[in-house]
Amino acid sequence: MPFQRKSAKPRPFLNEAGLYDYAVKSLGRAMRTEAELRRLMQRRVEPGERGEAAIAAAVARLREHGYLDDAAFAETYARLRQENEKLGVRRVRQDLQQKGVDSELIAETLEARYGQTSEEALAREHLERKRLHKPENEKETARIMRRLVAAGFSPGVIYKILRQWDVPDEALAALDNLDDEPHEE
Repeated sequence: MPFQRKSAKPRPFLNEAGLYDYAVKSLGRAMRTEAELRRLMQRRVEPGERGEAAIAAAVARLREHGYLDDAAFAETYARLRQENEKLGVRRVRQDLQQKGVDSELIAETLEARYGQTSEEALAREHLERKRLHKPENEKETARIMRRLVAAGFSPGVIYKILRQWDVPDEALAALDNLDDEPHEE
């Protein structure tokens, strides 16, 4: 969690022009969805209709100038997560949902990005990227399973990889309860 500044006086609310400049600077620091940008701008405007109108005007202007495009954001985000981090479709879908991208747009983007991709091959690339090798015991097997679930791969693909590594069936049976548990890397 970032540190909060304790200033002696509160910041003045921004008007439409100030809000636009604030949004452009914010987008210059990091890619953001419209929903994320609206949340940021909400803190900088006065509550009520005037603030909402200023946000709407700034967002419309950002779209008009091509600075704000959720479709481009979703495509870039999915591409980077697939190519660089080797994450599975489930993880990318969840991340995009948390960022406020429309569910139809997420479905279209993920179909285009992951439609022709082998989930098993991607999971193996993820394991290689993380330097994870064949587990030697149940504890290591559980760790690999949790890492792959957190990376967004389906239990079927995870079990297939573990079986190809000749992991004993007893170790796999002990992992059945991990399918529904959310884990972070």
